[in-house]
Amino acid sequence: MGGRTTGKPPRVEARGRTTWQRTAVLRVLAGCQDFVSAQELHALLAAAGNSVGLTTVYRALRDLESAGRVDVVRDDAGERLYRRRLSDGHRHYLMCRCCGRSQPVASEVVEEWADRVGEDAGFAAVHHTVELTGICARCLPSAEQGEPPCRPARNRDPHSTAPEGA
Repeated sequence: MGGRTTGKPPRVEARGRTTWQRTAVLRVLAGCQDFVSAQELHALLAAAGNSVGLTTVYRALRDLESAGRVDVVRDDAGERLYRRRLSDGHRHYLMCRCCGRSQPVASEVVEEWADRVGEDAGFAAVHHTVELTGICARCLPSAEQGEPPCRPARNRDPHSTAPEGA
């Protein structure tokens, strides 16, 4: 395969357009263990040497969400957090209210319930959002002792979401 090399990552298609910025966003998201905000993602992109503007990050995330390439949840403050969607489709996550760690959960019963509610009400193409939060096992001992369980999720250690090898 010929062609010239630009030093930019290959392009990814989303909503009919292909951009190296979306590829960079997906690459950094792939290295994140937990959900991240657009601002955190922007900082991780900059740290990896990708000069992508914050507005472009928001636009890329919106387009990737529309294309089904990222999952989105909201934190306690209502901020949208993003994670690369795995190839096996839509998932639900249980998120620690303390450290922000997330874990996918079996959600067949939720999907069946949402479909049934839509059908019973005469609706089609029903979309849903389910937010499951708790305190993870790593944060629970402090919580049980009445101490603040850990630092708030928005101030978590940036290394927990850094791309592998960073």
